[in-house]
Amino acid sequence: MLSPEQLAELRRIPSPTIANAIETFHVRPRLEGYTSSNVLCLFPEMGPMVGYAHTVSILTNQPAPARRHVNRRDYWESIRHQPGPLITVVQDLSEESGGAYWGEVNSNIHKKLGSIGVLTNGSVRDLDEVKQLGFHFFAGSVHVSHGYAHLEDFNRPVRIFGMTVHPGDLIHADKHGAVIIPKEIAAEVAAASRKVDEAERPMIALCRAETLDLDALDKLISPDY
Repeated sequence: MLSPEQLAELRRIPSPTIANAIETFHVRPRLEGYTSSNVLCLFPEMGPMVGYAHTVSILTNQPAPARRHVNRRDYWESIRHQPGPLITVVQDLSEESGGAYWGEVNSNIHKKLGSIGVLTNGSVRDLDEVKQLGFHFFAGSVHVSHGYAHLEDFNRPVRIFGMTVHPGDLIHADKHGAVIIPKEIAAEVAAASRKVDEAERPMIALCRAETLDLDALDKLISPDY
């Protein structure tokens, strides 16, 4: 687990810079560990959201069975006993979202239990109330109804927006999307982000000069591009 100071430093860095910094460690393929372009950041003015994943699966397009698969109280207790800050990562298993599991009530419950926001491929609602609460919303859509939204499972791997999330994964998310920070390099990512930013400054300075020196620019940019 990172210290509060380390987490605060990560919150000052944009997600694209975090993604660039992770690439420098060569710990995973470049097409893994981040969300697709379909995720909506509903409150971008809140800045980056950084925390550890608590995973949930739900269904919204059909009624809950009479005999429920999991106990809601057990789910709440599992959140309360997981070290935070937490990000609730929710996979809607429905082929198409039938409604929003996440609104004012669920956001208040989960914030009280230690979650700072939700990342879901499903729907959300009650935007004004949740924004006032200071709870992050990252979602696939906004929905007026809750449909048949109900809990299916928790504390298991989920897949949203092309990204597989395991319980406890460290997530960094902002208006660009979300990225998982591998635990083995988590303590080094902030410093690597600073190096990435420093490496980009000379390129940008060349572009802002009165005359662009293409030879100098070409030497600075990676041959991978």
